[in-house]
Amino acid sequence: MMRATDLVLVLAMLLNFLVLGSSRLSAGIRAVALQGASLSLLPLLLHDGGAPTIHLMALGLGMLGLKGMLFPWLLFRAIREASMRREMQPLIGFTASLVAGILAAAVAFRVSTRLPLPSAPVSSFLIPTALTTILVSFIVLVSRTKALTQVLGYLMLENGIFLFGLVFAREMPLLIELGILLDLFVGVFVMGIVVFHIHREFDHIDTVHLTTLKG
Repeated sequence: MMRATDLVLVLAMLLNFLVLGSSRLSAGIRAVALQGASLSLLPLLLHDGGAPTIHLMALGLGMLGLKGMLFPWLLFRAIREASMRREMQPLIGFTASLVAGILAAAVAFRVSTRLPLPSAPVSSFLIPTALTTILVSFIVLVSRTKALTQVLGYLMLENGIFLFGLVFAREMPLLIELGILLDLFVGVFVMGIVVFHIHREFDHIDTVHLTTLKG
């Protein structure tokens, strides 16, 4: 069971770098979808044995349905409507983004050994992967100019928060976890509306051009 958990966490870590290094939006969407779908297995893999509780099953199924299926479908529909395939002019190049991601992973592994935790995590990769995912999401949000790519950054940020929350899974009630997913759903839904209107009015969804707007 521990081996399967570590494999899921390593996969999630590698998918972070795939998002950083790919210019194709479809590849980024698939990577984030696969990351969300794989992380949905963790509540079941991390339980203390016996039959999984309704709490864990609901959390895993909710994440799989939203982040592994619904959100990717909405994003693929958005790129078809916007006729956009690539992130052409990121503020930070893809090679530099990968280097920044590697440095973020190194910092995450270093910091994870110093964090005061209520109990030892069930996997040594859990905290480093959570922190790396959060830091990489910030890199995506800061360095990418397309609104859709920034949506991917928000999804990755929630993945990192979800991973970090698994450390406190026993203390976190189901309503809080479902509330996080609901907030994320509303955020992505609103972002989709914004992307649609930006593209309709300006024929592009490059957020850099929004700095030229004046009231």
